[in-house]
Formats: sequence, structure tokens, C-alpha cells
Amino acid sequence: MKLMARRRRLAMLAATALAVGGVTLPAGPAQAAPACDVVYATNDWGSGFTANVTIKNLGDAINGWTLKFAFPGNQRVTQGWSARFTQTGNEVTATNEAWNASLATGASTSIGFNGTYTGSNPKPTSFSVNGVTCGGTVQKPPTVTLNVPAGPFVAPADVPLTATAADEDGTISKVEFYRNGLLVNTDTTAPYAYTLEDLPAGNYTVQAKAYDNANLSAVSEKTFTVSPATGPTLVATPSAVSVNEGGSTTFNLKLSGAPSGNVPVTLARTGDSDITVSPTSLTLTTANWSTGATVTVAAAEDADTVGGTATITASATGYAPLAITATEIDNDVPGGGDNVYVERFLQQYGKIKNSGYFSPEGVPYHSIETLIVEAPDHGHQTTSEAFSFWLWLEANYGRVTQNWAPFNNAWTVMEKYIIPSNADQPTAGSPGTPQYAAEHDLPSQYPSALEPNVPVGQDPLRNELQAAYGTGSIYGMHWLLDVDNVYGYGRCGDGTTRPAYINTFQRGTQESVWETVPQPSCDTFRHGGQYGYLDLFIKESNAPAKQWKYTNAPDADARAVQAAYWALVWAKEQNKQADVAATVAKAAKMGDYLRYALFDKYFKKVGNCVGASTCPAASGRDSAHYLLSWYYSWGGAYEANQNWSWRIGSSHSHFGYQNPFAAWALTNTPELAPKSPTAAADWTKSLERQLELYTWLQSADGGIAGGATNSWGGHYGQPPAGTATFHGMYYDVDPVYNDPPSNQWFGMQAWSMHRIAELYQQTGNERAKALLDKWVPWAIANTTLGANWSIPADLKWTGQPTTWAGYPHTNPNLRVEVLSTGQDVGIAAAYARTLIAYAAKSGNTAAKNTAKGLLDALHAASDAQGVSTPETRGDYRRFDDTYNASTGQGLYIPQGWTGRMPNGDVIAPGKSFVDIRSFYKNDPAWPKVQAYLDGGPEPVFNYHRFWAQADVAMAYADYGKAFPNG
Repeated sequence: MKLMARRRRLAMLAATALAVGGVTLPAGPAQAAPACDVVYATNDWGSGFTANVTIKNLGDAINGWTLKFAFPGNQRVTQGWSARFTQTGNEVTATNEAWNASLATGASTSIGFNGTYTGSNPKPTSFSVNGVTCGGTVQKPPTVTLNVPAGPFVAPADVPLTATAADEDGTISKVEFYRNGLLVNTDTTAPYAYTLEDLPAGNYTVQAKAYDNANLSAVSEKTFTVSPATGPTLVATPSAVSVNEGGSTTFNLKLSGAPSGNVPVTLARTGDSDITVSPTSLTLTTANWSTGATVTVAAAEDADTVGGTATITASATGYAPLAITATEIDNDVPGGGDNVYVERFLQQYGKIKNSGYFSPEGVPYHSIETLIVEAPDHGHQTTSEAFSFWLWLEANYGRVTQNWAPFNNAWTVMEKYIIPSNADQPTAGSPGTPQYAAEHDLPSQYPSALEPNVPVGQDPLRNELQAAYGTGSIYGMHWLLDVDNVYGYGRCGDGTTRPAYINTFQRGTQESVWETVPQPSCDTFRHGGQYGYLDLFIKESNAPAKQWKYTNAPDADARAVQAAYWALVWAKEQNKQADVAATVAKAAKMGDYLRYALFDKYFKKVGNCVGASTCPAASGRDSAHYLLSWYYSWGGAYEANQNWSWRIGSSHSHFGYQNPFAAWALTNTPELAPKSPTAAADWTKSLERQLELYTWLQSADGGIAGGATNSWGGHYGQPPAGTATFHGMYYDVDPVYNDPPSNQWFGMQAWSMHRIAELYQQTGNERAKALLDKWVPWAIANTTLGANWSIPADLKWTGQPTTWAGYPHTNPNLRVEVLSTGQDVGIAAAYARTLIAYAAKSGNTAAKNTAKGLLDALHAASDAQGVSTPETRGDYRRFDDTYNASTGQGLYIPQGWTGRMPNGDVIAPGKSFVDIRSFYKNDPAWPKVQAYLDGGPEPVFNYHRFWAQADVAMAYADYGKAFPNG
């Protein structure tokens, strides 16, 4: 079974829709020194809206402010953030929080709220701050009209958008184009236009948003549908090509099925004029439709240093147009020129971008296939992990093509859909501390009681981050999205908005995916039981409150920082650092918030922490273990009349989650420097501590063992006598989860050691080199190349490390055995990338040759959608397992608890995984599973996981760039 890293805690919902306008009210006559300016803008979605309000102090400095305004209609405030909101009738009052009370002359603060309305949503016309009216004339907004062709459109479709815009009392500054709420292009010059390319089948809402010189805006909206292709289609092999400057390459164009007669095809190029295509027309016939015709793509030799891209569109009457991306490899820049591995990268990249890996919103799915059960329990969910691999993939695309727009777009999509917005965490700036609840081993030991008398420590980051960024909101990815809204939670229970924030794992180390109860991150009690899903996990003395809650997977955010670092390095090599500067700055911000992963779960003192009631609460950095832990989480009140929030870290640190490379980048790259004053010191200490952890956990054989915890058993228990320690934390062979053991999978080794290898490659770090000098020979000794290639799969650990006492350190009694080998394509790629980075720096021939052998084996396993190998899924026997008290396996629901999923599936004792996910029985792959459940053979599938396909592509690029001569 392929098992990705699992995360814990609770979760939240999908992002808001597009802004529909704004009103700017300049300062009017005021008393003496006080003066103010207020900007009020809304995003409307159905009968609800989000309002973002910016208050600017134009007078003397103030310490404490109260904003007042009146709704013209029947609007009601439901949730607010960055201020305390009250409403009486149509009169609204917003009072500062402690952290944004002071406004110097010229200073601004941004606040906001969610609201409801019926009919129309007119904007307030007058505002006051501390009794001073911020009134004045209101400028007229611009006008805009969006035009979309009539269609019909067949997937993959290219849809051109055009817009006309005007402003009665000013000028147009720009027009933004949106696809399903996502900003995809900004045009500052008329005629305003943008073409949406390669759209998959689905329903689309597109908007053109025009801004005038006063920053007022207007929106025009259209909808259209892209239908699935039916019948024969045009097929290009490969679907993307690279061509050397001054050279040429070819692709084959054919039909997927026999035509009834001749099919004339035209080939048109758009984009880089240096790239040409020949012939520009051809005919596919009843005789050659399956063998196809050869098309040549050439690139002119020139003196520039830009390797551009072009789109070649094949069109035929009655067939969906087919787009082939051609990339010029410039030979006038360092690293220019092509080789077979860079070519393979572009081919694999083309497959990823054109094979169903992305939703209509542009969100990467966990896998193309929907019936897949692992960390995400459905293939069309996605994770922060997938987003981080996408960023890294696009950084490599920019490295090869010098086109950085896809990298920036990936961050934009990530920010839109998986980083909760201010509206998604409305009370994040409110005060509050977490209440302690013990973790337990078994799902049957839940719900866990809140214990308010157990001491918890002080959050050392809250005030600093709010001061640095002017908001209480957290800038980090939530780990799990229901992209297609398969479960039906939608946004805060609305049932329809997609993607939707959800969570699964919540109940102890033995809870595998087969025992999880999916739940919405924004629990408004619309689904589940009487109190939604909250009382399945936490037991309170009072009725639980409606709330939102999210969980961050630190390894994914750290990988995003890592990707941004490389994007910056490669863009600088091309003198294009300005192209990525804004995105890199966002990565620095993400790294600032990622520090929540460096602290004990309840901010208790780190080191020999035994006894929940007696282990002392900490202040400052006494609660920091400085390791990337399994998660950090945050949440707060959903209802407007409540004003609380909480944040927690995690006490468990797995070596597989560490990223010393990201820690180094955040402290040694000026463009990645976080704003907070203590961030550099924290990440400097973290880099040192992470390298110590790897050294402490390296077995006598070379493999790296599990990790360390500051909270034994998740409840600050007493570990067995003789348990080894690391800075007072206890050795845990399988941190966080045990079904299957969290360090059984070789994937943790390859993922994590690649970060060590990149640190060594980029810096020459001697600690990193020492780890690799021992790990690489162990891994190679357990690797087979050739037609029957294999890499380690399952590992078994014996013994434990010796207690850490500093360098030098050895572990003669800590051993690892390779129990089985396999052909996991994603981990083979990650393993190869580790060897490539190590070989590039050290000159190790065995590492280079092994990496090449693995890449050639992966290429041999190529298919139309990427790279895959058969997987036998015997674990699918657990689809219909009900709870068994003797084994602890099966879906556990407490006696007396009952509820329903959004689709009506009953949640009650005696139900199974598939009983509360009955939609699986309608999946095209279900008959194969049902046959197995009925006594047939174990089912075999070929899966295409996004992260794995991305890692394969990047492994090709790494080798091609590190060893251009093969």
C-alpha cells in the first residue's frame, strides 16, 4: 500500500467568490486634527457577502478607534475579524483589537466581516471614526462588458475572453480576468483580452473586473460549459516538445479511433515567433489514422537569452482542437541546450498539464483516479502536499523555459483555495488559549474530555505575527480539500461551494484512514449529529460551539518555501528575479507562520515533560523544540457574538517531516527573510537542531529512525524505563500513527534525505555530507536496476539510539532491515533526486549511475498519463469492515451517537468505511473492489498520484541539468 504522510486535527471550508465592487470615501470636513478615510469593498456570493474595510488615519495619531456606519438595506453581520463588531438595527459598530488600536498619521488597518442579505446589497454611504465623519462625494465606478464566444466547447478547450471597459469620470487602470473566482490574468492596455487554454470538461464562470484611476471597480460575468470529448479525438505523442535553438524536433499526430473518411487537419502556431511548425496542414485517413503523421517543430537561432514557448493548435472539423506546447531551449544562457532528460521532463510536464490532474478551478487533484484510499480517502481530494509539489514542478518549468508565469499562478491558486482567507478564519485575531485534551491510542477512547485545569503555556508568536502583518489570520495551508465537494459539505455547511475544507484524522495513533469520519472544517451543525461532528472527538461540560478549525502540514509549507528558493535562484541565473519577487515574498511570510510547528502542542516546557498536570506551562522559547512537528492547528468561534480563538503546535516530530534546507534558506536568503524580529533566530536554531536530530536517529546501517516526542502517548505520559532522549524529548520509533507504522515506508527516507542532499549540494554542509555518506551506500545496496528494478519498500527497526550528548554520535544498537522491495514510482523519483544532488556535489559515481538507472526504469514505465506500475491493493478488504473491539479495527462510533452525512448516509455504531461513503459504489472502479469483497482476487490498479508524477518530472530535470552530457 502506498501511504502518504498523515496529518491530524480539525479543518475548515472553501474560499470566497470574486469581489464585485468597492466604494472609496475620502476625508471630508473634520474637527481640528482628526480626519479619516474609509474604503469599503464587498464580495457577494448568493445571499451572503464578505466585506473588507480599510480605515486610514489622516489626522493626529490615535490609540483606540471605533468605526460606525449604517446599512442601507437588510444586511446583517454574521462574523467579523480584526475588530469587535456589534449591530443594532441597521447600525454597525466596529471597535479595535488590542494589536491594531494604534494608528499613526497616515497609517491604515484592514478589518472585515461576513454578512447576509436578501434582495440587493447596497453599500453604506457614510462612515465615522471616533465620531468624526469620513464623508464626501462618491465617485462613479467604471463600466465593463465581458464577451465569450458562443461555443460549443469540447475538452480540452481554448476559450478566448475579451472585454471593453470605460470610466465616466476617470480612466481605466486595468482589467482583471477571473476563472471560477481565480485571478488568471491582468491586462493594462486596451483591447483587453485573455485566452483560457486546455480547459477540462466542466462548468465555468468567468469575469472581467475593471478598475479606474480611483481604484473603484465593476464586474461583468459570463458562464459556459466545456463538454467531454466523444468519439475519436486528435492525439499528439508527445503532447509537449522542447526544441534546441537552431534545431528541430518532431511529434506524431494521429486519431484515437478510425474515421469514416479523410480528416483534413490544420496546424497553427501562436506565441514565440522563433518557433515554426511544418507542415501547416495534413490529412489523416482511414489508412493512416492509427500510425499518424509526423510534424516538425523548429526554433530559429537568435542572439537573445530567452527560451520562449509557443502553442501549436491542431484543428479538424468535428474534432476538439488539440494544443501542443513547444518550448525553445536557449543556448545563450548557462544551462541552456537540451538533452534527453530535459526532453523527458517537458514530456512528463505536458502529460501532467493535459491528463486530468487538475479541477476546473485549476486545483491539482491527489490523483487522476477517484477510487483511491490513503491519506486522502478519495482521489479527487487534494492536499497541501500536492500544492507544494506543484509549485516545485512549476519552478523547474521556469528553470527550463524561463517562463515564470506558471509558477506565480500556482501560488495564486494555492492562496485562493487552500490558504484560508480572512473570511474563512474570521475570529483568528480574537484572544484565547487552547484547552488541554489528552490524545489516546485508540478511536474507541474518544471523545477525549477537555481538562481546563491542566496548565497550558503562553503562545510566543501571536502578538509578534499580528504586529508584523497587521492581521490575526494565519498564513498557512490547511492540509485537506474536497476539491469536487464529493462529500457535500460546501462552504460552512452551504452544501454546494467547492472546493471545500474538510478533515479526517482525529482520533489517536491507531486511527488509520479506514477508521476516519470525514468532517467539515467549518462545523455549523448542518450535518452530522446534534453538534455536527465535534462531539465525536472532544467531550465538553457544556454544549460545543459552532466553530472553524484548520490544520497545517509543516512539511508541505516547508516544501513550498524550498520551491520558492529554487525559483529565485534559477530566475536570478536568467536575470529574471523580478518575475518571481512577489511570490518569493509570500513564501517568506509563510515561513514566518511555519514557526508554529517548532513548539510543543500546548506550549509546555520542552524536556522531561511528564504528567499533564505537573509538566509546567512555558513562556518564551521554553516551549520550543525547534523541530518541524507533525502539525500546527488553529481555530475559533463561528458566530459573530463570540470572540475567541486558539492556536496549538505539536509535541511529535518525525524525521521525515524535517526540512533543514528550508530553515537554511529562510535565514540565508535576503528575499526569503520573514518580517518578524525573532524569526531569523528561530530558524537558525532550528537548522542546528534538525541536523542534530538526523544524526541522533541514523542507524548503524545508515537508515534514519522515527523521531522524538515531548508528550509520550500524546498525554505527557511516563515512557518506558531506559527510553533514549534527545534534548529531553523521548525516542519514538513510529511517531504519530501506528497503522501501519509511520516509519515503515521507505518514502519517508527518500523525501527527507533529498532535503539533506540539497543542503549539501548548495552549501557543502559537513553534517549533511556525513549523513549522506552513510545513507547512500545503504540505500544503493538495497536497490536493483534493470528490467526488474526495485527499491526498498517496507522497513523494520530494532533497538534504539543512544541518548544524545552532542557530536560525535554513534548508534551501534539501532538497526534497520529492509523487509520488502517494490516499484513505487514517486519514491523512486525522490530517491533518484537525492542521489543526483549528492553525486553532483561529491562526484560519487555509484550514486550518479544508480540515479540514471532508476530514471531509465521510470521512463520505461511511461504511459499516456505519466508513469505508473501495477499496485495490488489487499487493504481494500477493509472497505466494509465494521468495528471489532478485539482488534480495534473498523469504523468506531460511540454507542448512542447517530448522525447523517450530507448525502443521507447514516453514521452510527456498526457502520463501515463505505457505509458512510456510499458514493464509492457508483465509482467506475468499484466492481473490481466488490468482486474482491465477494471472495475474488486482490484488485490491481495503476494509479497516477499528482505528487509522484511531479517528482518523476523533476527527477528528469535534475539529472538533465546536473549532468548535461549524460
